[in-house]
Amino acid sequence: MPAAAVHQGEIQSFPAADPAGGMPPIAPRLLTDLLDRAVAEHGDWPAIDFLGKGWSYAELGELVRRATRGLQDIGVKPGTRVGLCLPNTPYFVICYFAILRAGGVVVNFNPLYVERELRHQILDSGTTVMIVPDLRMVHDKVLHLAAETGLDQIVVCPMGDVMPWPLRWGFRLLKRKDHARVPDDARHMWFAELVADDVDPDPVAVVPDDLAVLQYTGGTTGVPKGACLSHANLAANSAQMIAHVGHLPERQERTLGVLPLFHVFALTTVLNYSIDTAAEMVLLPRFEMKQFLKTIRRTKPTQFFGVPTLYSAVNRLDPAALPDLSTIRVCVSGGAPLPLEVRELFEKRTGCRIVEGYGLSEASPIIACNPVEGLVKNNSCGPAFPDTILEIRDLEPPYAVMPAGERGEVCARGPQVMQGYWNKPDETAAAFVDGALRTGDVGYLDTDGYLFLVDRIKDLILCGGYNVYPRVIEDALYEHPAVAEAVVIGVPDTYRGQSPKAFVSLKPGAQADEETLCAFLKERLSKIEMPSAIEIRETLPKTLIGKLSKKALVDEEAAKHA
Repeated sequence: MPAAAVHQGEIQSFPAADPAGGMPPIAPRLLTDLLDRAVAEHGDWPAIDFLGKGWSYAELGELVRRATRGLQDIGVKPGTRVGLCLPNTPYFVICYFAILRAGGVVVNFNPLYVERELRHQILDSGTTVMIVPDLRMVHDKVLHLAAETGLDQIVVCPMGDVMPWPLRWGFRLLKRKDHARVPDDARHMWFAELVADDVDPDPVAVVPDDLAVLQYTGGTTGVPKGACLSHANLAANSAQMIAHVGHLPERQERTLGVLPLFHVFALTTVLNYSIDTAAEMVLLPRFEMKQFLKTIRRTKPTQFFGVPTLYSAVNRLDPAALPDLSTIRVCVSGGAPLPLEVRELFEKRTGCRIVEGYGLSEASPIIACNPVEGLVKNNSCGPAFPDTILEIRDLEPPYAVMPAGERGEVCARGPQVMQGYWNKPDETAAAFVDGALRTGDVGYLDTDGYLFLVDRIKDLILCGGYNVYPRVIEDALYEHPAVAEAVVIGVPDTYRGQSPKAFVSLKPGAQADEETLCAFLKERLSKIEMPSAIEIRETLPKTLIGKLSKKALVDEEAAKHA
């Protein structure tokens, strides 16, 4: 199937077939239209709460207007790539919409990236403007790379300026060592300068199919790639969220945003969806349990989106410390598979129902989710999202569509599917089969259309010619009452080629050893699936957004064998 050139030849994509579903086709929209409507209809509603300091939708709209003018004055025009290297703050929201209104492209950067990761992403994306906090750990890395990577402008956002007075005083006085020393030169601009002029921005012609965000994949299997997400892609996933959740227009929702906005799951669920429904975003700059619990008690959120490790952390709290979650109407887990034991324990302890969803950066990201109200099937990530088609295709050419119950690669079609990878036509071609996005995950659909994931294709362990799925072993380990977290990877085996090895952390006060866990697994796994070793650790490595990191363990084992 020939690829169609898109966006001035910089990316290539395969057009997907028209999605089918139970709702009318989603009309393409600009992301800035979401904000414009919220400001026009609910200007007096609270838009952002940051550590107790608030902004209304009218105030947010005014700051976006001024920031757009400021970005245009420093040369941002349609197609300019502007990096956001920020924690969750009002600055992220303001600059995100200002970049888009100017016709620019948002490039999301993790503030905790090391210089090597920053360098690759700046150069690969062609980012020329970077927006950072006035924190030494972020600003100094960006400044060090500025000359060699071609960064023309660094916009610096003072963290103290968006904090309520007591916290601002403490941050400026007690955290001086964390403050960046910002040079007074032409490359640097303070956020206050960016929004200084009360002048309307120049009108810019932008259409929904224009590129809005470069969302870089994690790079666990190689060099990170930029998924090209258009205004229409991201706005469609927000519309699908509204259809799935069931928005109540007569009331304002309050979304607790502790997941980082630079991650695509939070970008859609916390930012775009909240703006689309004129919800209040309660933003936290990072996950810290004491602050997290205090914020829940203070703000009483109605919506919460988290990753499994966050729910596991709540499960480990003493009963007296458990927060009151009775106000939460929508609670969704994503980013990684949610172990059944973690879900059941969380629901039992808090009385709050979690539904698991599933997606990937290349799909803006959600393609499936269990219903907020209705049947939730254990170990399933639910049926297809509204206006989305899921297909299970054979793992071998010609990649035929498989019937219900048969395992294969999960593929998806829908208005949220990316245009392609930035400047990578070969990788774009490989990411699609017959116009459907290949997820790289193995799963199956049951007769009710519920999706069950088996594992990542790249995580398959080939043991003497047999396919062993790490998730099967992990799920069995989670059934043991002492196990808090579990990760299984493939390690070299001179006889079988590979064998599974498990890494486990235990619940506080719990006791178990390798012999005990092996005996437990023998009743639940086949002989070929039994781990060659079970290593018990105090903690397991996690990614920067809190997901258990198989890559870190694979690298450790590779270094040992080397």
